[in-house]
Amino acid sequence: MSLTAQEYKDQGNAAFVAKNYDEAIEKFTKAIEVSETPNHVLYSNRSACYTSKKQFVKGLEDANECVKINPTWSKGYNRVGAAHFGMGDLDEAEKAYKKALELDSSNKAAHDGLSQVTRAQEARHSQPDMGLGKIFNDPNLIENLKKNPKTAEMMKDPQLVAKILQYQQNPQSMGQDLLTEPRLMTILGVLMGIDMNMDDLSQSSSMPRDPNATKEAPKSEPVPEPKKETPKKSETVPEPKEEASTPEDESKIAADAEKAEGNKLYKAHKFDEAIEHYNKAWELHNDITYLNNRSAAEFEKGDYQTAIETLHEAVEKGREMRADYKLVAKSFTRIANSYMKLNDIKSAINYYQKSLTEHRTAEVLTKLRNAEKLLKKQESEAYINPEKAEEARLEGKEYFTKGDWPNAVKAYTEMIARDPSDARGYSNRAAALSKLMSFPEAITDCNTAIEKDPNFIRAYIRKATAQIAIKDFVPAIETLDAARTKDAELNNGANSREIDQLYLKANQQRFQPSNANETPEQTYERAMKDPEVAAIMQDPVMQSILQQAQTNPAALQEHMKNPEIFKKIQTLIAAGIIRTAH
Repeated sequence: MSLTAQEYKDQGNAAFVAKNYDEAIEKFTKAIEVSETPNHVLYSNRSACYTSKKQFVKGLEDANECVKINPTWSKGYNRVGAAHFGMGDLDEAEKAYKKALELDSSNKAAHDGLSQVTRAQEARHSQPDMGLGKIFNDPNLIENLKKNPKTAEMMKDPQLVAKILQYQQNPQSMGQDLLTEPRLMTILGVLMGIDMNMDDLSQSSSMPRDPNATKEAPKSEPVPEPKKETPKKSETVPEPKEEASTPEDESKIAADAEKAEGNKLYKAHKFDEAIEHYNKAWELHNDITYLNNRSAAEFEKGDYQTAIETLHEAVEKGREMRADYKLVAKSFTRIANSYMKLNDIKSAINYYQKSLTEHRTAEVLTKLRNAEKLLKKQESEAYINPEKAEEARLEGKEYFTKGDWPNAVKAYTEMIARDPSDARGYSNRAAALSKLMSFPEAITDCNTAIEKDPNFIRAYIRKATAQIAIKDFVPAIETLDAARTKDAELNNGANSREIDQLYLKANQQRFQPSNANETPEQTYERAMKDPEVAAIMQDPVMQSILQQAQTNPAALQEHMKNPEIFKKIQTLIAAGIIRTAH
């Protein structure tokens, strides 16, 4: 089972203390990989490891990533300064340490680092540069070396490029590397405009060869590397101080250990014991993560008010310490969660909104939307009063009778709010909306009324009327078919005449010709363009019935007793395919 980012981080800290930097780098790298969100501390710790190994380029990369993630964290600029110092870039190191002190004037490591940079700068300025300063004082130095055939391949090595940039800042530091880095002779030769390849020089020399000279060693024989000289005290090669103990303060390591113990107890549902360890962690080191964790344990205990107080402290302290905005957002979210448990939905909504202001996530946004829906539901339920609903219904009826349609809509809306379960409110409002020519809204209300009471015949009739008004004829006919079926079942066809009249109206308007003098052939051609008519005429059963009706018209009346056949024949009559006597 893979470890958490915190567990990898703890292992990395332990390896760093033991000066096992490679292992520490491996653990911090794994912590970075499994971390849900970018963590500036992990990059800071790995930067410290690289700097301790004198791998300053990699150390600077991680340090820059650290301050990119959290530009307000003072210690991140300590890492930037240490990496630049190791590369000999004293000016950039100075800027970084000053930035750290700007964010936190009590940052002791930044004070020490800045003092070290100042001493190195003074020593550098007091020494001659042996003429190398002029050679390296070219802003296009690296680009020129990349273009030169003798040095182009060398410039693909980032470590070598970093050294050359270091020499630009401190030319004197090149002296100690000339013996250990053969490529520097070639680079120096290119910059000076001469060829310093010793083999080529000896071959082209006109001087006589010493007859007593020893034969050249075979090429396969290894040539011993020159012994690396120890830099003299007067040389200004900067040497960063090794970390005193850990990438973070010792108090932080101890606090994290308490937090880890608290997490174990939390998972075991031993919340009181977990709270004790989170308290110890907070006492050892002020990190609002410990307060957030303590609030989680208080929340699980059901002590929601205490959790809220703890989280308010976390927000307050977090502001003072310029904590990561994501941690502050988490505090606000947990305050909102606690208010949800206390059924204080308005307060919960307020704190979900505060959380999203700090850091917007889909999860918290969903919680906010759900809380808003719940609040709306609660307010609606609190407003329900059947007696008030009946008063509003009678008021709406009075307005409707007077022809005051807007006030009728208003009254029926109040009726719906007071009793959303009464289908009559939606049907009545639909009738008033239809008078105001708001047919789509009327159809919506009728649908709700039918959903509330599927046997409400009047809602079907009003829906079909509105559908006909907007020339939605086929759906209107379907609505009327449903109304006819319900009416036959429940009312013994009491509303059949009104339904039939609407049915005929829908069909007549559906197939109404644009030309009053249309011939039977033109009527047939137009009607057959309608998909439903075409399907009926292609139905073998209907073809047989229509052929039979030509010789025996009375047979057609018999077939129309079948509801399905009746519907199809009515459609053909409306379309003008079947003509009836007037």
